[in-house]
Amino acid sequence: MSVVRRLFSRRTLAYVGATTLGVAGGGYYYLNSGPPYPASVLETRRPPPPWTPPSRQAMLDALENSGKTHPDSEQFDLLIVGGGATGAGVAVDAASRGLRVALVERSDFSSGTSSKSTKLVHGGVRYLQKAVMELDYEQYKLVREALHERKIFLQTAPYLSHMLPIMLPIYKYWQENMESSYLMSKGKALEIFPMLKRDGLVGAVVYYDGQHNDARMNVALIMTAVKLGATVVNYCGVTDLHKNADGKLIGAKVRDQLTGREFDVRAKGIINATGPYADTLLKLNSPDHKSIVRPSSGIHITLPAYYAPSRMGLLDPATSDGRVIFFLPWEGGVVAGTTDTPTKVNAENEEVTANEDEVNWVLDEVRRYLSRDIRVRRGDVLSAWAGLRPLIAARSEGGTEGLVRNHLVSVEESGLVTIAGGKWTTYRAMAEETVNTAVEVFGLQDKVNGPCRTEELRLVGSDGWSPTMFIGLIQRFGLDTDVATQLSDNYGDRAWTVCALAQPTGEQWPLHGVRLSPNYSYLEAEILYATRHEYACTAVDVLARRTRLAFVNAQAALSALPRVIEIMSEELGWDRARQRQEFERSVKFLQSMGLPPTIANNNGNGTASWAGWVKNGFWCIVGMHPPVIPTIQAVKGIPHSYSRAKFEPGEIESLRDVFDRYAVPSAEDAGPQQEGSLAGDDKRLKKDRIKDVLREYAKEWSGSGYDRFRDADYRYVLAETGLQDREDVDFDEFVEVCENLKDVSLVPVAARKVKVERRGIPVEKSGGGV
Repeated sequence: MSVVRRLFSRRTLAYVGATTLGVAGGGYYYLNSGPPYPASVLETRRPPPPWTPPSRQAMLDALENSGKTHPDSEQFDLLIVGGGATGAGVAVDAASRGLRVALVERSDFSSGTSSKSTKLVHGGVRYLQKAVMELDYEQYKLVREALHERKIFLQTAPYLSHMLPIMLPIYKYWQENMESSYLMSKGKALEIFPMLKRDGLVGAVVYYDGQHNDARMNVALIMTAVKLGATVVNYCGVTDLHKNADGKLIGAKVRDQLTGREFDVRAKGIINATGPYADTLLKLNSPDHKSIVRPSSGIHITLPAYYAPSRMGLLDPATSDGRVIFFLPWEGGVVAGTTDTPTKVNAENEEVTANEDEVNWVLDEVRRYLSRDIRVRRGDVLSAWAGLRPLIAARSEGGTEGLVRNHLVSVEESGLVTIAGGKWTTYRAMAEETVNTAVEVFGLQDKVNGPCRTEELRLVGSDGWSPTMFIGLIQRFGLDTDVATQLSDNYGDRAWTVCALAQPTGEQWPLHGVRLSPNYSYLEAEILYATRHEYACTAVDVLARRTRLAFVNAQAALSALPRVIEIMSEELGWDRARQRQEFERSVKFLQSMGLPPTIANNNGNGTASWAGWVKNGFWCIVGMHPPVIPTIQAVKGIPHSYSRAKFEPGEIESLRDVFDRYAVPSAEDAGPQQEGSLAGDDKRLKKDRIKDVLREYAKEWSGSGYDRFRDADYRYVLAETGLQDREDVDFDEFVEVCENLKDVSLVPVAARKVKVERRGIPVEKSGGGV
């Protein structure tokens, strides 16, 4: 008894209570006290001092000069291979310590994984769950590191990142027993997120994560490295590694992908930061290398803005197959994803494409959480993209969902330093560890001017930025508010330079800022800025990574493509052959972003055809006619494969024909037909025959898509129309089912009738119409 009294003494209870309150209070404060935006360095609204980075050609010359043996040439301290988040972060860290840094990227900066993320800066909900439930210390370390780095994100690039509240809907009361920022009642949850399914909803948990524009963040890192003195070149790949007599790396041979020119680069050390392709460079270094990366494919889709509130995300941590899915507002749309599927590294410069089954899986999961009166349609998918995650291989075989998104820094016998794995959130910590290793391995202690300082180093565009800077842009240049906000959020204080390139609109308002696409806030001036100040070399660089139009809406990007090519042609001196090449490459890329594949083979009917090149070729050569590229109006004529319309001409009549073949007269309506009604109005079709009828129809109406709809889509449509419990349907209800299937399912190009002729409607049955 005395032992029990000691255990439950007032002093013991006081200690326990104080400790509990301290931990709970500290945790609550940490979760809810996100770092405020740091104050602007500048004291006035004046634009920051102008800065134009060295040209790409100057960078190439510097690389080539390092490989020469004359006395004036100087080798680099570090050659970084890879220009994604990791490589760019390493370049910033190394250059900020005073090292002479070179970076080469075989494609464009952030052209792979780093531009195709979930756009979150987060600790990892699934990792935290595993850390607690499975007592996994590695998962815990990853979460702790990510939370620390998330805070640094908001301080070093405040214009590119922000806090985003994310809702976890609760449909069971026991789910409330979890760590959270705050709980929300059912009514409040529906007020903020009216699209949410209300059936069975108990309430919601809301927590805060960070969100950013990943590709723009990557470009900001690259430009910061350049401003710190680094030499960086995109479209420049490593083709060979050079070693001395002791087998140590002393440089590499690189190839300018745009011109085919090859030359040597000398460096004291080489860092492999190629993400999912880390094993490729490791095998170039040692043919016997065993792979350390097990890539995973994740897909995302972009939906219209009306699918979610503009300032609230949604998280489903327990989907139908256990994967986590996010539903997030981003760049004026809504991003949904992601999947986690083991995959293989694709061939060089080959884009990863979102699998249709994975797109449908995401749509199915979205339907589970949205209200029934919101029709989730396949045609509402404005873009769909896939990215490779560079996961570190585990000893056991199986899926990738259990692999820790941690990173690995390794050193080969040749001295090659490899940084692999990780994620966007921890890029800076990965870079710090990598540079620390490189300084030690390559003996650069005397070259560095101090320890890592990237926790406080502001990225380009941050010093003169404030949350209200967009107002100054509006007042000085006469911009639309959404345009000024977009420029402020994506360029920071460099937005002043972008606006200086903006052309007058000729309208009463806005005064400046011709839009690249009428429904989005990207400007034509951004094309010039990307070309002159951010090393954009192709139309895809502009559409996908300097602006994000291709990620927001692939069809809108296609419509803007001719104008992008026109402006870049004038700026970079492209000839007709290069312009045509740019168009074809861009269309191929946009197909990987969800653009229908039929566009590439479309050759007429007002679409973007290249026949004009041949027709006007002679006059172009003699200089009497300008080069012809597809116009925006022509591109708009390309048909959609993912239909957002209803029925083609004659389709209703053909559906009537096939319905009449399978339907039977209704016992209740077996009397004589009423005057003015169509034949078959008194017939009903057994619900279990609908699939057979549609597949029969598909044989006669080629390309209708009714032969390829999924059972999941069919069940969803029946539930949406309230017919799931019915035994039979009339013709109007049958047409409603067909209409909804066309909305939610994949429907290829306009259907083409092959057997059934258009059904003539007798005048006496048409209500007097002709």
